[in-house]
Amino acid sequence: MQNMQEKTIKDLARECHTVEDIQEMLKNLFKDTLQQIFEAEMDEHLGYKKHSIEGKNTGNNRNGYSKKTIKTRFGNTEIDIPRDRNSTFEPQIIKKYEKTSNQLEDQIIAMYAKGMSTRDIERSYERYLWNRCISYNG
Repeated sequence: MQNMQEKTIKDLARECHTVEDIQEMLKNLFKDTLQQIFEAEMDEHLGYKKHSIEGKNTGNNRNGYSKKTIKTRFGNTEIDIPRDRNSTFEPQIIKKYEKTSNQLEDQIIAMYAKGMSTRDIERSYERYLWNRCISYNG
């Protein structure tokens, strides 16, 4: 399937012809959304966006990915968790040792059903995580 970042559930549904197509599309949709959220979390953690000049000589940079398999309603999904050189990055949306999506899948699919794109959902979760971090530290 093509890039899902700007598509809504209605756009994606046009590409499905069987129940299996729909299940695979939803599984990929969830995976792509999680990947975008992990990248946003890493941006927040490091204090700069990927490939930004601001990250040069900061002492902590991106350092590849580690694979993780989580259980979803549509089967196991392999995701790539970003790493940083200092090993201080702690994902918030799905914690390091969690193996299930804990209703997150349902929330993301509901947002797609309301017409939100992957980018919109990513921004929504960024705000949620930011507010959660502020209230935790404050």
